[in-house]
Amino acid sequence: MNNNILNYFRVAIESLSKQKSRAILTMIAVAIGIASLIVMLASGDSLKQLILGQIDMYGSDVVNVEARVPGRGSSGSATDMATGVSVTTFKNTDVEAIAKLNNVAASYSYVTSQEILKHQGETKTCIVFGYGAQAPEVEKITIKEGRFYTIDEENSLSSVVVLGYTVKEKLFGDNDAVGENVYIRGKPFKVTGVLEKRGAMLFFDMDSIIYIPTKTVQKRLLGTDYVIGVSVKVKDVEKIDQTKDDLIYLMRERHDIDDPERDDFEVMTMIEAKEMTETVTNGITILLVVLAAISLLVGGVGITNIMYVSVVERTFEIGLRRSIGAKRKDILYQFLTEAVILTFLGGVLGIIAAVSLVFLIYVVANSYGLSWPFSISFSSIIFSIFFSVMVGLFFGVYPAREASNIDPIEALRKD
Repeated sequence: MNNNILNYFRVAIESLSKQKSRAILTMIAVAIGIASLIVMLASGDSLKQLILGQIDMYGSDVVNVEARVPGRGSSGSATDMATGVSVTTFKNTDVEAIAKLNNVAASYSYVTSQEILKHQGETKTCIVFGYGAQAPEVEKITIKEGRFYTIDEENSLSSVVVLGYTVKEKLFGDNDAVGENVYIRGKPFKVTGVLEKRGAMLFFDMDSIIYIPTKTVQKRLLGTDYVIGVSVKVKDVEKIDQTKDDLIYLMRERHDIDDPERDDFEVMTMIEAKEMTETVTNGITILLVVLAAISLLVGGVGITNIMYVSVVERTFEIGLRRSIGAKRKDILYQFLTEAVILTFLGGVLGIIAAVSLVFLIYVVANSYGLSWPFSISFSSIIFSIFFSVMVGLFFGVYPAREASNIDPIEALRKD
């Protein structure tokens, strides 16, 4: 049996070597399909790791309450880009009421803006995160130099700022920034701290942001009294679902809402956010894999074509082998072996191409500051090889059966 298998492979390789151009083109088609499959799987997994890594800035003990456009469900954000509608009902008094709930250990409200910072002739356009002073207790904010601002500084509307890594480098270079002033709209803001380098979050440069107390941003920059949302860290994570219900009840009571469809806010735990993210990214991955599989199936059609042409061209050879004792199953296995060799070699080429491409994406993404992980699972490679071999078997069966069914006498007459 082993000798037969080795013989099938030997004859298959000899046969394919006689039609190199056709075999190479078929392997390239399969390689493209396999590479696409692996790259799609790797990209989906990297995207999931990237997003979940950003969500992990918050612990599983965090609940987020965010303003939304009533009647828009979870898709309605605080500002609806399509209609220009802004939700202004989430007030500072709501923030204070949330902080008083029994299971709340720490909380901070947030707003955003975009401003130009100036210091001694240098300028930098930055995204302003108006964050409450307890933000470092709720999410991962690492200070490299100095400190974060205090609750007293926030409540007194102090003009203080924490600079992102790139902002500090742009405005101060190698000089110390802590204790110095930067100017926003001509107003001085004292630097209390500088953040550690963080890189990009979903193509958003986290090193080009600055933190200013929420109330300072509201009163001194925006002239508003409302926030986008509040992040809450709970004392007892076992009671997080109860805390979520308490937040919903509190917000509805304060905003005089008796119909859930009229909610002008949304409450979500970080656990729910992770589950939703995994569902979305898994769906995207499945879609990408299906598209890649279609590409691989196109390569499979090419295999059927090349094998069928090969059968026609080798009709006399088939008849000759049958006449000297080869059985129908020998002819069948011979052509199936050729199909499997084509797809296997195409699969190997595809894996090499996929690994190279995924590594290139990793290098380029990280060169732009995006913390894109290099992710190719061993299981995806094994699956791709298995799938390519199955494609060879599936698309090689028809021409192989045609070859095995050829009448040896009629085949010899066609020489």
